[in-house]
Amino acid sequence: MKLSRNFTLAVHFFLDKLLPPLLRDSRWFMAPIFRLLFANKAHYYLDFKETLPNLSDSEINQYYEILADTFIQRETDLNKESISYIDNNISGNTVLDVASGRGFLSQRLAKNGYNVTGVDIVQALDLPQNENLRFLSAEITNLPFDNQCFDSVVCTHTLEHIRDLPQALKEVRRVCKKRLIIVVPCQREYRYTFDLHIHFFPYEYNLRQYVGKEGKVIKAGGDFIYIEDMS
Repeated sequence: MKLSRNFTLAVHFFLDKLLPPLLRDSRWFMAPIFRLLFANKAHYYLDFKETLPNLSDSEINQYYEILADTFIQRETDLNKESISYIDNNISGNTVLDVASGRGFLSQRLAKNGYNVTGVDIVQALDLPQNENLRFLSAEITNLPFDNQCFDSVVCTHTLEHIRDLPQALKEVRRVCKKRLIIVVPCQREYRYTFDLHIHFFPYEYNLRQYVGKEGKVIKAGGDFIYIEDMS
């Protein structure tokens, strides 16, 4: 499926905010929808929240591998408002794009003249690289860079998937010299969701519990954007 982030936000609005929680959390109501969409892989989605406490990090990664062909295929999970904000709020010249995925944001920022490094758990070897754009394999919880190595660090639609959020935040702050920009989906937690998110941020205070009170949080479409300028 190729659906834009803005379109899927409209679907989430109906399911997560208009559908009564009694139905939204009901397996008998939601299971037929999942089976229609994901066929014989529906049970992975339906059982994920229940099995999560007993899964290791490697087992969670296996979930992503098994379900890779069921994910929505699109350039980026960012909505238009978040993309525009990032375009206009990078500080300095060097940028680290954490969990760069298919390289949409890294390539966009490089074309805008920034010196960009994209990192993901799977190195994007098939993506074009040049003197101001490179891709490396790295974990967000153990970034292979010196302290304050990048002027700006951007981390989008990633923290909701990370079990050890404090360590991830410690790392992205450690390598950031000037400005940290984090984007997470504004999403309520339900038992059955069409993603494998571990954390949910329906309100600003849910995000603040992890990022603290120092930076600024703005709402951009269906996303929260956290901006922290390093002292």
